[in-house]
Amino acid sequence: MLKKLETMDAETLMTTPMEPIRFIVSGLIPQGLHILAGSPKVGKSWLALWICLQVTKGEPVWGFETRKCEVLYLCLEDSFARIQSRLFEITEEAPPTLHFAIMSDAIGNGLELQIENFLAEHPCTGLIVIDTLQKVRKTVSSNVNPYAADYDDISALKGLADQHRLAIVLVHHLRKSADNDPLNMISGTTGIAGGTDSSFILQKEKRTETTATLICTGRDIESRELFLGFNKDTFLWELLQPIEAAEHKADEVILLLSDFMKSAVVFTGTATELAERLKLFGGTEYLPAVLKKKIMKHMDYLQKNKISYSDQRSFERREFTLRYDGNDGMTAENAPTDLPSLPSQPSAEV
Repeated sequence: MLKKLETMDAETLMTTPMEPIRFIVSGLIPQGLHILAGSPKVGKSWLALWICLQVTKGEPVWGFETRKCEVLYLCLEDSFARIQSRLFEITEEAPPTLHFAIMSDAIGNGLELQIENFLAEHPCTGLIVIDTLQKVRKTVSSNVNPYAADYDDISALKGLADQHRLAIVLVHHLRKSADNDPLNMISGTTGIAGGTDSSFILQKEKRTETTATLICTGRDIESRELFLGFNKDTFLWELLQPIEAAEHKADEVILLLSDFMKSAVVFTGTATELAERLKLFGGTEYLPAVLKKKIMKHMDYLQKNKISYSDQRSFERREFTLRYDGNDGMTAENAPTDLPSLPSQPSAEV
Protein backbone atom coordinates (compact mmCIF):
# COMPACT_ATOMS: atom_id res chain seq x y z
CA MET A 1 0.00 0.00 0.00
CA LEU A 2 1.28 3.44 -0.94
CA LYS A 3 1.96 5.76 1.98
CA LYS A 4 -0.49 8.66 2.02
CA LEU A 5 0.91 12.17 1.77
CA GLU A 6 0.67 14.16 4.98
CA THR A 7 -0.81 17.52 4.02
CA MET A 8 -2.07 20.68 5.70
CA ASP A 9 -4.59 22.99 4.09
CA ALA A 10 -3.69 26.66 3.68
CA GLU A 11 -6.32 27.90 6.16
CA THR A 12 -5.04 25.57 8.89
CA LEU A 13 -1.44 26.52 8.12
CA MET A 14 -2.25 30.23 8.37
CA THR A 15 -3.90 29.78 11.77
CA THR A 16 -1.54 27.26 13.41
CA PRO A 17 1.22 28.64 15.65
CA MET A 18 4.66 27.39 14.68
CA GLU A 19 7.78 27.20 16.80
CA PRO A 20 9.86 30.31 15.94
CA ILE A 21 13.27 29.80 14.37
CA ARG A 22 15.97 29.59 17.03
CA PHE A 23 19.02 31.76 16.42
CA ILE A 24 22.35 30.75 17.90
CA VAL A 25 23.85 34.05 16.75
CA SER A 26 21.00 36.54 16.42
CA GLY A 27 20.40 37.64 12.82
CA LEU A 28 23.40 35.64 11.60
CA ILE A 29 23.37 31.92 12.46
CA PRO A 30 19.94 30.32 12.91
CA GLN A 31 19.16 26.68 13.50
CA GLY A 32 19.89 24.65 10.38
CA LEU A 33 22.88 23.76 8.22
CA HIS A 34 25.40 26.37 7.08
CA ILE A 35 28.59 26.58 5.02
CA LEU A 36 31.59 28.74 6.01
CA ALA A 37 33.80 28.70 2.93
CA GLY A 38 37.11 30.34 2.11
CA SER A 39 40.43 29.71 0.43
CA PRO A 40 42.96 27.49 2.25
CA LYS A 41 44.76 29.25 5.13
CA VAL A 42 42.57 32.36 4.82
CA GLY A 43 41.62 32.26 8.52
CA LYS A 44 38.39 30.24 8.55
CA SER A 45 39.40 28.10 11.53
CA TRP A 46 40.40 31.14 13.62
CA LEU A 47 36.99 32.65 12.90
CA ALA A 48 35.12 29.41 13.64
CA LEU A 49 36.96 28.89 16.95
CA TRP A 50 36.24 32.46 18.10
CA ILE A 51 32.53 32.12 17.25
CA CYS A 52 32.42 28.87 19.25
CA LEU A 53 33.98 30.62 22.24
CA GLN A 54 31.57 33.55 22.06
CA VAL A 55 28.56 31.24 21.92
CA THR A 56 29.68 29.15 24.90
CA LYS A 57 30.23 32.36 26.88
CA GLY A 58 27.01 33.97 25.68
CA GLU A 59 28.97 36.98 24.43
CA PRO A 60 28.27 38.89 21.17
CA VAL A 61 29.74 37.99 17.80
CA TRP A 62 30.59 41.52 16.64
CA GLY A 63 27.22 43.26 17.10
CA PHE A 64 25.11 40.10 17.09
CA GLU A 65 23.82 38.64 20.37
CA THR A 66 24.36 34.93 21.01
CA ARG A 67 22.28 32.22 22.65
CA LYS A 68 24.53 30.75 25.34
CA CYS A 69 24.79 26.98 24.90
CA GLU A 70 27.17 24.06 24.66
CA VAL A 71 29.24 23.71 21.48
CA LEU A 72 30.92 20.79 19.72
CA TYR A 73 33.85 21.62 17.43
CA LEU A 74 35.19 18.81 15.22
CA CYS A 75 38.72 20.01 14.40
CA LEU A 76 39.50 17.20 11.99
CA GLU A 77 42.61 18.77 10.41
CA ASP A 78 44.24 19.67 13.73
CA SER A 79 45.74 18.12 16.85
CA PHE A 80 44.79 18.89 20.46
CA ALA A 81 48.17 20.60 20.81
CA ARG A 82 47.37 23.00 17.95
CA ILE A 83 43.89 23.70 19.31
CA GLN A 84 45.40 24.43 22.72
CA SER A 85 47.90 26.81 21.12
CA ARG A 86 45.10 28.70 19.37
CA LEU A 87 43.08 28.94 22.57
CA PHE A 88 46.12 30.40 24.36
CA GLU A 89 46.26 33.12 21.68
CA ILE A 90 42.62 34.22 21.64
CA THR A 91 41.32 33.82 25.21
CA GLU A 92 42.36 33.92 28.83
CA GLU A 93 39.97 31.17 29.81
CA ALA A 94 37.78 28.67 27.98
CA PRO A 95 34.53 27.24 29.41
CA PRO A 96 34.01 23.50 29.90
CA THR A 97 30.94 23.70 27.66
CA LEU A 98 33.13 23.92 24.53
CA HIS A 99 34.04 20.41 23.40
CA PHE A 100 36.62 19.35 20.79
CA ALA A 101 37.23 16.19 18.77
CA ILE A 102 40.03 15.61 16.25
CA MET A 103 38.71 12.35 14.77
CA SER A 104 35.27 11.19 13.67
CA ASP A 105 33.53 8.75 11.37
CA ALA A 106 32.26 9.78 7.93
CA ILE A 107 28.75 10.78 6.89
CA GLY A 108 26.75 7.60 6.38
CA ASN A 109 29.43 5.54 8.12
CA GLY A 110 28.81 6.44 11.74
CA LEU A 111 29.09 10.25 12.05
CA GLU A 112 25.37 10.75 12.52
CA LEU A 113 25.29 8.21 15.37
CA GLN A 114 28.36 9.80 16.99
CA ILE A 115 26.63 13.20 16.95
CA GLU A 116 23.37 11.69 18.27
CA ASN A 117 25.27 10.08 21.16
CA PHE A 118 27.03 13.36 21.96
CA LEU A 119 23.71 15.23 21.97
CA ALA A 120 22.23 12.62 24.31
CA GLU A 121 25.08 13.31 26.76
CA HIS A 122 25.02 17.07 26.17
CA PRO A 123 21.37 18.06 25.49
CA CYS A 124 22.13 21.79 25.84
CA THR A 125 24.24 21.75 22.66
CA GLY A 126 23.14 24.43 20.21
CA LEU A 127 26.07 24.66 17.79
CA ILE A 128 28.26 22.08 16.03
CA VAL A 129 31.17 23.08 13.79
CA ILE A 130 32.70 20.52 11.41
CA ASP A 131 36.14 21.60 10.19
CA THR A 132 36.31 20.53 7.42
CA LEU A 133 33.40 19.10 5.41
CA GLN A 134 35.75 17.08 3.22
CA LYS A 135 37.09 15.23 6.27
CA VAL A 136 33.69 13.67 7.01
CA ARG A 137 32.88 12.65 3.45
CA LYS A 138 33.33 9.04 2.43
CA THR A 139 35.07 8.05 -0.80
CA VAL A 140 32.51 7.37 -3.54
CA SER A 141 32.77 5.53 -6.81
CA SER A 142 33.45 7.47 -9.98
CA ASN A 143 30.14 6.10 -11.27
CA VAL A 144 28.18 8.05 -8.66
CA ASN A 145 26.61 11.33 -9.78
CA PRO A 146 28.63 14.13 -8.04
CA TYR A 147 25.56 16.33 -7.49
CA ALA A 148 23.62 13.45 -5.93
CA ALA A 149 26.58 12.58 -3.66
CA ASP A 150 26.95 16.19 -2.51
CA TYR A 151 23.23 16.61 -1.91
CA ASP A 152 22.91 13.32 -0.02
CA ASP A 153 25.76 14.23 2.36
CA ILE A 154 24.37 17.71 2.97
CA SER A 155 20.83 16.36 3.47
CA ALA A 156 22.03 13.88 6.13
CA LEU A 157 23.58 16.69 8.20
CA LYS A 158 20.67 19.05 7.62
CA GLY A 159 18.33 16.36 8.91
CA LEU A 160 20.29 16.26 12.17
CA ALA A 161 20.24 20.04 12.52
CA ASP A 162 16.51 20.27 11.86
CA GLN A 163 15.61 17.35 14.12
CA HIS A 164 17.47 18.79 17.11
CA ARG A 165 16.85 22.50 16.30
CA LEU A 166 20.55 23.32 16.40
CA ALA A 167 23.02 24.97 14.03
CA ILE A 168 25.67 22.96 12.20
CA VAL A 169 28.41 24.96 10.46
CA LEU A 170 30.52 23.18 7.83
CA VAL A 171 33.94 24.72 7.17
CA HIS A 172 34.72 24.26 3.49
CA HIS A 173 36.97 25.46 0.68
CA LEU A 174 36.52 27.71 -2.36
CA ARG A 175 37.50 26.96 -5.93
CA LYS A 176 40.61 28.67 -7.25
CA SER A 177 38.70 30.19 -10.17
CA ALA A 178 36.88 33.46 -9.52
CA ASP A 179 33.18 34.01 -10.22
CA ASN A 180 30.82 36.99 -10.12
CA ASP A 181 28.53 34.95 -7.83
CA PRO A 182 30.47 33.95 -4.69
CA LEU A 183 28.18 30.93 -4.16
CA ASN A 184 29.51 29.46 -7.41
CA MET A 185 33.01 29.52 -5.90
CA ILE A 186 32.12 26.96 -3.21
CA SER A 187 34.04 23.77 -3.95
CA GLY A 188 31.87 20.93 -5.26
CA THR A 189 28.56 20.95 -7.10
CA THR A 190 25.61 23.25 -6.49
CA GLY A 191 24.20 20.45 -4.33
CA ILE A 192 26.31 21.79 -1.44
CA ALA A 193 25.21 25.43 -1.48
CA GLY A 194 21.67 24.46 -2.55
CA GLY A 195 21.21 21.99 0.30
CA THR A 196 22.33 24.30 3.09
CA ASP A 197 20.28 27.02 4.77
CA SER A 198 23.00 29.70 4.72
CA SER A 199 26.37 30.33 3.11
CA PHE A 200 29.17 32.47 4.53
CA ILE A 201 32.03 33.26 2.14
CA LEU A 202 35.25 34.64 3.68
CA GLN A 203 37.06 36.32 0.81
CA LYS A 204 40.27 38.36 0.45
CA GLU A 205 41.30 40.49 -2.52
CA LYS A 206 44.90 39.34 -2.03
CA ARG A 207 46.25 36.55 0.14
CA THR A 208 48.79 38.87 1.79
CA GLU A 209 46.10 41.31 2.95
CA THR A 210 44.74 41.29 6.50
CA THR A 211 41.29 42.48 5.45
CA ALA A 212 38.47 40.34 4.10
CA THR A 213 34.77 40.39 3.31
CA LEU A 214 32.36 37.92 4.89
CA ILE A 215 29.49 37.52 2.45
CA CYS A 216 26.38 36.23 4.27
CA THR A 217 23.31 34.90 2.49
CA GLY A 218 20.61 32.45 3.49
CA ARG A 219 16.95 31.53 3.76
CA ASP A 220 16.39 32.93 7.25
CA ILE A 221 18.91 35.78 7.44
CA GLU A 222 19.30 39.17 5.83
CA SER A 223 21.87 39.14 3.03
CA ARG A 224 24.81 41.34 3.99
CA GLU A 225 28.54 41.89 3.65
CA LEU A 226 30.67 42.26 6.78
CA PHE A 227 34.04 43.95 6.34
CA LEU A 228 36.62 42.35 8.62
CA GLY A 229 40.25 42.79 9.55
CA PHE A 230 42.50 40.10 11.03
CA ASN A 231 44.37 41.39 14.08
CA LYS A 232 47.76 39.63 14.08
CA ASP A 233 48.28 40.44 17.76
CA THR A 234 45.02 38.96 19.05
CA PHE A 235 44.40 36.49 16.17
CA LEU A 236 40.82 37.71 15.96
CA TRP A 237 38.69 38.84 13.02
CA GLU A 238 37.49 42.33 13.94
CA LEU A 239 34.62 44.26 12.43
CA LEU A 240 35.93 47.26 10.45
CA GLN A 241 32.63 48.93 9.60
CA PRO A 242 29.45 49.28 11.70
CA ILE A 243 26.64 46.87 10.94
CA GLU A 244 23.65 48.48 9.27
CA ALA A 245 20.84 46.64 11.01
CA ALA A 246 17.35 46.75 9.58
CA GLU A 247 14.82 48.35 11.91
CA HIS A 248 12.22 45.78 12.91
CA LYS A 249 9.05 47.20 14.41
CA ALA A 250 6.17 45.19 15.73
CA ASP A 251 2.88 45.64 13.86
CA GLU A 252 0.55 48.32 15.24
CA VAL A 253 -2.15 45.68 15.81
CA ILE A 254 0.25 43.58 17.89
CA LEU A 255 1.29 46.56 19.99
CA LEU A 256 -2.39 47.28 20.71
CA LEU A 257 -3.02 43.60 21.44
CA SER A 258 -0.09 43.56 23.89
CA ASP A 259 -1.54 46.52 25.79
CA PHE A 260 -4.99 44.91 25.75
CA MET A 261 -3.64 41.66 27.20
CA LYS A 262 -1.83 43.50 30.01
CA SER A 263 -5.26 44.80 31.01
CA ALA A 264 -7.38 41.71 30.29
CA VAL A 265 -4.75 39.11 31.34
CA VAL A 266 -6.79 36.26 29.79
CA PHE A 267 -8.89 36.18 26.64
CA THR A 268 -10.77 33.14 25.32
CA GLY A 269 -12.95 33.40 22.26
CA THR A 270 -13.01 33.64 18.48
CA ALA A 271 -11.09 36.04 16.24
CA THR A 272 -14.34 37.94 15.68
CA GLU A 273 -14.84 38.38 19.42
CA LEU A 274 -11.24 39.51 19.90
CA ALA A 275 -11.64 42.06 17.09
CA GLU A 276 -14.71 43.44 18.87
CA ARG A 277 -12.86 43.70 22.18
CA LEU A 278 -9.90 45.46 20.53
CA LYS A 279 -12.28 47.94 18.87
CA LEU A 280 -13.70 48.82 22.29
CA PHE A 281 -10.22 48.99 23.81
CA GLY A 282 -8.34 50.92 21.12
CA GLY A 283 -11.01 52.42 18.91
CA THR A 284 -9.72 50.73 15.74
CA GLU A 285 -11.56 48.06 13.76
CA TYR A 286 -9.71 45.02 12.40
CA LEU A 287 -10.93 42.19 10.21
CA PRO A 288 -10.96 38.92 12.23
CA ALA A 289 -9.02 36.99 9.57
CA VAL A 290 -6.34 39.69 9.39
CA LEU A 291 -6.11 39.82 13.19
CA LYS A 292 -5.61 36.05 13.46
CA LYS A 293 -2.92 36.15 10.74
CA LYS A 294 -1.08 38.93 12.59
CA ILE A 295 -1.10 36.88 15.79
CA MET A 296 0.41 33.88 14.00
CA LYS A 297 3.01 36.01 12.20
CA HIS A 298 4.17 37.80 15.36
CA MET A 299 4.00 34.85 17.76
CA ASP A 300 7.69 35.25 18.62
CA TYR A 301 7.11 38.90 19.67
CA LEU A 302 4.10 37.94 21.78
CA GLN A 303 6.03 35.18 23.54
CA LYS A 304 8.87 37.58 24.33
CA ASN A 305 6.27 39.88 25.87
CA LYS A 306 4.92 37.02 28.05
CA ILE A 307 1.76 36.43 26.02
CA SER A 308 1.03 32.76 25.35
CA TYR A 309 -1.37 31.26 22.81
CA SER A 310 -3.37 28.04 22.81
CA ASP A 311 -5.99 26.75 20.40
CA GLN A 312 -9.28 24.97 21.10
CA ARG A 313 -11.47 23.81 18.22
CA SER A 314 -14.92 22.23 18.06
CA PHE A 315 -17.43 21.72 15.29
CA GLU A 316 -19.26 24.91 16.26
CA ARG A 317 -16.45 27.30 17.21
CA ARG A 318 -12.77 27.94 16.61
CA GLU A 319 -11.70 29.43 19.91
CA PHE A 320 -8.25 30.32 21.14
CA THR A 321 -6.86 31.58 24.41
CA LEU A 322 -4.33 34.38 24.93
CA ARG A 323 -2.79 34.69 28.38
CA TYR A 324 -0.52 37.40 29.76
CA ASP A 325 1.88 36.08 32.39
CA GLY A 326 3.65 39.30 33.27
CA ASN A 327 1.47 40.61 36.14
CA ASP A 328 2.87 39.54 39.52
CA GLY A 329 0.12 37.94 41.55
CA MET A 330 -2.44 38.37 38.75
CA THR A 331 -4.48 35.30 37.88
CA ALA A 332 -7.48 34.60 35.71
CA GLU A 333 -9.69 34.64 38.80
CA ASN A 334 -8.73 38.13 39.97
CA ALA A 335 -8.12 39.66 36.53
CA PRO A 336 -10.18 42.78 35.73
CA THR A 337 -13.24 42.11 33.58
CA ASP A 338 -14.23 45.68 32.74
CA LEU A 339 -12.43 47.26 29.84
CA PRO A 340 -11.57 50.98 29.81
CA SER A 341 -14.13 53.07 27.95
CA LEU A 342 -11.52 55.39 26.48
CA PRO A 343 -9.06 54.34 23.77
CA SER A 344 -5.60 53.32 24.96
CA GLN A 345 -2.44 54.38 23.17
CA PRO A 346 -0.36 51.48 21.82
CA SER A 347 2.86 50.73 23.66
CA ALA A 348 6.05 52.14 22.19
CA GLU A 349 7.99 48.97 23.08
CA VAL A 350 9.46 47.07 20.18
